[in-house]
Amino acid sequence: MAQRLPDQRNDYYLIEAARAGIHKPILAALYATQRKPPLEDGETGLGIAPANRIPPDQVNTFPEQVQYAANTVRSLTSQLTATGWQGKDLWDAAQGRYTDRFVQTIAEGYSPPSNDAAAARLEPIAADELLQAYLADIDTDFSAAQLPKNLAALDNVLLAFVERIPANYSRLSFQRQALLEMVRLWRKLDTQAAAIAALGIDPAQEPINETALDQALVNFVSQADRYFSGYPNQREALIRLVQIWRELDSREEAIQTLSAEDPFANETNPEILDPALVAFVQRLPENYRGHGDQRFALTEGYRMWHGLDSRTTVLRQLGIDPQILVNQAGDSAAIAQVANQLDRALLDFWMTVPATYAGETDQREALIRLVTIWRRMEGRIPAIQSLLNDLRQMERAHRSALEAMPAPTPAIPPSRPNRWTPNNLQLSASIIAGGNFTWAEATRGGTRLPPDQATVNAIIRIATLAQAARDRIGRPFFITSWYRPAEVNARVGGASMSRHIVGDAIDFYCDGLTGRQLYWALDPWWTGGLGRYTQFPYLCHLDARDYRSRWVH
Repeated sequence: MAQRLPDQRNDYYLIEAARAGIHKPILAALYATQRKPPLEDGETGLGIAPANRIPPDQVNTFPEQVQYAANTVRSLTSQLTATGWQGKDLWDAAQGRYTDRFVQTIAEGYSPPSNDAAAARLEPIAADELLQAYLADIDTDFSAAQLPKNLAALDNVLLAFVERIPANYSRLSFQRQALLEMVRLWRKLDTQAAAIAALGIDPAQEPINETALDQALVNFVSQADRYFSGYPNQREALIRLVQIWRELDSREEAIQTLSAEDPFANETNPEILDPALVAFVQRLPENYRGHGDQRFALTEGYRMWHGLDSRTTVLRQLGIDPQILVNQAGDSAAIAQVANQLDRALLDFWMTVPATYAGETDQREALIRLVTIWRRMEGRIPAIQSLLNDLRQMERAHRSALEAMPAPTPAIPPSRPNRWTPNNLQLSASIIAGGNFTWAEATRGGTRLPPDQATVNAIIRIATLAQAARDRIGRPFFITSWYRPAEVNARVGGASMSRHIVGDAIDFYCDGLTGRQLYWALDPWWTGGLGRYTQFPYLCHLDARDYRSRWVH
């Protein structure tokens, strides 16, 4: 029998990868690199050899080689997970593929444990060859179908789709199959019978209790939004659900349709939720009790805010080694210590959100997700309804009532840099350490930011000298003008050679003093430019030019 065409082989890869919950291109890569053993149907194999109770005649055709290769990769994944590998070790979310480390481990070969009757032995192969073949098949798939490589970008549209399932479930056979496939992949099971059993229904019962099964499926899918954590198997379960529910030809077609959708296209003015979302986040520290579901809500919200692939990645980004949770699973004191560390890191982050929230769609969805889990809602829509109710209460609440919008809290300022540059200015910070003049004053509230280091240095120069002047006068200087870009200076009628353009000049006044009083008090010792205005009798001008200059305008 002649070898199959590439598309024919690819069909087998797709079927078995979907069944086993693995990444299809690894099967194509094993075929491309192993090319053994020779098979009775004229094909060559994927490097699969008999093991345990699997005799040679069960791995002697191409379909059997693909089937057992998929089982074996899944078995290897389970064994690695049991030894402490995390999702991030197996799956590179940014690239949408297995990690180089995992591919290299596959290349080293694998012998399944004796109690694994579904997996066979995988022969070793050169790691660089396997990786190149794997990447080549990925490129072929992506270029042909124009698919996004980072499937985490689909999470919002997947969850929006899932949320509509309970209301649209008509108990048709293909819909039931779609939900069972979702359960199977979500729970990492082999068969739909196993998925049925996992739902508490006896799959051997004849006829099966479809009423009970349908209710269990609806309950499961209703909870999916709440417990979705971005793990690859969860995402693949939802993609599979979409594929079968919409009766699409392939996983790739499902991804294409999802990529083209706007999950919130039917919503108008979602910005109205922003005050309620900010209020909810602002109250988190006082409402947090360290409960597991609250911690999960904070973690999942953090994951979506930062676009991360899994909770494991969240832990690493927060400075917590996930391996500790594996190594010390039986040590309650150690686990409690890690939980406390995680709580502090999460709350520290969420305390910054009210000040950093910019009303961007991804940020808003992360907050809605946080509310959904925290309030134990069965989906996004009930969470939004609860937020709208919060808004209605805010409209009527007295300012001292618990339901009122809380007063905003300022953001925790970052640490002061060793050197100011155009890229690290902090508006609320003093320009010189311990000084009174801030970058907000120098830049008119951040609307006139210095374009280069020379301007920054000029601002620092006059701030240093003006601080000495302020200390001598003994009163606050109220700045009316500091740095002016050339176009602003021209618009306000400033002199073409004004020191305000350089950045080392200030116009100011002091309560209770006239411009003449300030001028005379500073004149004897000020070494730069000093001026006053006849039209504005309370203003005074200082600049840091390198020679003495006096004027009255």
